[in-house]
Order: sequence, then C-alpha cells, then structure tokens
Amino acid sequence: MTLSRRQVLHLSVGSLVGALAPRLARAQSPSPSDEVPAAIDALRPFTDGASPIRLDEHRARIARAQALMHGEDLDAIVLASGTGLEYFTGAEWGLSERFFGAVVTREGDPAWVTPAFEKARALEQIQVGTDVRAWEEHESPFALVASILRDRRATGRVGIEETMPFTFASEIGAALPSARVVSATAVTAGCRMIKDAHELALMRRANEITVRAHRAVFQSLREGMTQSQVSALSAQAHRKLGMSGGALVLFGPDAAYPHGTTRPRPLRRGDVVLIDGGGRLHGYASDITRTGVFGAPPTERQRRVWDVVLRAQQAAFDAARPGVEAQTVDAAARRVVDEAGFGPDYRYFTHRVGHGIGMDGHEWTYFVRGNTTKLRPGMCFSDEPGIYIPGEMGIRHEDIIVIREDGAESTTRWTGSPEDPAVL
Repeated sequence: MTLSRRQVLHLSVGSLVGALAPRLARAQSPSPSDEVPAAIDALRPFTDGASPIRLDEHRARIARAQALMHGEDLDAIVLASGTGLEYFTGAEWGLSERFFGAVVTREGDPAWVTPAFEKARALEQIQVGTDVRAWEEHESPFALVASILRDRRATGRVGIEETMPFTFASEIGAALPSARVVSATAVTAGCRMIKDAHELALMRRANEITVRAHRAVFQSLREGMTQSQVSALSAQAHRKLGMSGGALVLFGPDAAYPHGTTRPRPLRRGDVVLIDGGGRLHGYASDITRTGVFGAPPTERQRRVWDVVLRAQQAAFDAARPGVEAQTVDAAARRVVDEAGFGPDYRYFTHRVGHGIGMDGHEWTYFVRGNTTKLRPGMCFSDEPGIYIPGEMGIRHEDIIVIREDGAESTTRWTGSPEDPAVL
C-alpha cells in the first residue's frame, strides 16, 4: 500500500531531550499569580556575546558536504526540513507531511522544493541558492526533486539524510528509478559531528545557562512541590536567563526511571532529586543533569551511590581522547560501576554512557558498546552515567564534553555534592 503525503507521521527527530519530551510537555507554566521564587527572580539574561551562525558559515558547511560527497561517491544529497536543513542552509522549517527541502549536488548552490502556497515564506528563509521550484497541492514534490537531479546530471547515487521520513525517501526513489537512493549519513553526520569554534562557544554558553537554571531550581525547592511544578520552574529559569528550555524532574524512587514516570509524587525531605534538562541557544542544545538530596543530610547509601556515579563520569572523561573508539568511553564508566558492586553490565547502569549533541539534543555519535567510531577533535558528547535502583533511587550526573587535540574538556563545572549539586 502506498501512503499519501498526508499520511506521513509528523516527526520531531532528535528533540532537545529525546525521550524526555512527553514528560516536559506535562509541565505547566506557573500562573501570573504564582509567587516567583527569589532565586529565579534574581536571574538575569546570560546570553551577551552569543551570536547566531552567519551566512558565510552556512556556505562553508555546504562546501564541506560537497567535498565529502566526492569521497563517498554521492551525486547529490536531499535534505528535508529539520535540523539538518537548518545546519547547512540556515532555513528553519518544521517537518510536516508537505515536503520542503533542498537538493545539494557536488557543485553549485542548493536547489529548493517548496509548497506553492508557502513560496513567499520559503523565500524569506532561503539564503543560499536561487533555484526554487514550487508544487501545487495536487502535485508531487518528489517529481520536482527528480527534475532537479536530472537537470544537474546527478542521477546516480542520491544520499538521504537519516532523519528523513521513509515515505519521502521511497517517493524520491520512485520518481527517479534510475537513481540509487542511499544513506547520506557519512556526509551529514560527518559534517555535524565536528564542531567549529563558533558552535563550541554557543554550546558552552547554552550549557552554562542550564547549570545556572538548575542551581536556581534547587534553591527554590520546597516540601510538597510536585515534579511538574519544579519542571515549570526550570522553564521559567531558562527564560529569565535568555534561553528557551526546561527539565525532567524526578523525586525519590521515581528517579530510578531514567526518563521518568507518569505518577505524580510530592517532594519529601530526604528525597533524591534528579533534574535533567536543557534548552537551545541560536539553534544549539544544552543537556545537563544534576542530582541532589533535598532537605536532609544524604544517607550513607545515597552518598555512596552518588560518589560511584561521579567516579564513573570521571572515568569516561579520562578515556575520551582523539583516536579512542566511542565504545571505550562507555566501557570505562561501566567498569567503575561494576567494580563498585552495581553490576553486572546493565543491571543498574541501564543505558549507554552518552550521545553526541549539537543542534539536536541527541545526534551522532553514540557512546555505546559496538560503536567503533574513533573520536576526533571537535566532537561533543554527553557524559552521563547513572545508577538506578528500583523502589529506592536513581542518580545521574551529566555534562557535555568536547574532544580536544590532547584529551577532553567539559563545557561546564561538574557537580559539587549531594547537598549542593549545581555549582557554578
């Protein structure tokens, strides 16, 4: 059965906090009558000096992709709306069942395909390229993609970005049967995995903002608060600091669910409090987790688990350097957890140690067993080991790490203590 364009699933690929998004959506912003906690009210914008990506930088990215296309024997790549398109061209356009995108061939500027009724808006977004082809509602946008490929003699191997909906990819192949539709990940991820100085500056600032937001939220905790109320405070804190954002918030035994639970639970003294969140600054994501103990000194067991997770995070950091395989970083953290008695393997440390991050909160590469990708300077990833004990607690520490020529560097100061987890 062939699906129509309107049957394409509306996707939000690589959302800021991936699987956390449904939880964040449940957090409601405080009403105007709600009292703003003093720690949040005292926050001020922290975005001075942060500037968006320039047009010349987008052109350089396209040129880099074209160079990689030669090496990968690709005649063209097709980019649908989303962060990949925004990364290469600067065009911000939400993914829907109506195809909007760009065709990048080995030479020249991109060509564009847009719904006809959206063409005026599209022209406001398009900064690179003047070949813009529009399709009416009863027409196929993929016939226009095929016409661009024929006109540019790019009908051999056509690369598709990994986040493109299957229906789009299959209809491109059907519209141009002579072409071989293949993955463009080596080109798209090959460019996006390596961050330049401007990208790193944006990511550093975004993560610094999130640490400040987390600190203000921890200082605002009160007994009886719900997880959704605290999540709303995180969104408010990010806004005060000048960036959109929010957080997943988990209390006590609920923190043993790494991505949360739907059960409401009021905050109690002695609870572990896990806050995992971030935001976006000029298109670049932050992702920071801090875990503390509320309202009482941590128990011996809470402190021990907290310390083991911190040692695991340090082990992953120490293992991360150019030339090392991504799986080695995961193994280093897992070894610490196993030796501390919280193994074997995925028993309590239930997920990989980290993921790449950039414009998407989760993107290439992934720090997990079996990933032999070798680390290179400019790669960024989350270092986020955790121990999750059902019915008791979950503790995770997370910071964003940059691979440098001589090792690794954190974009933020690491966690402080169970009593004061979000230090500046």
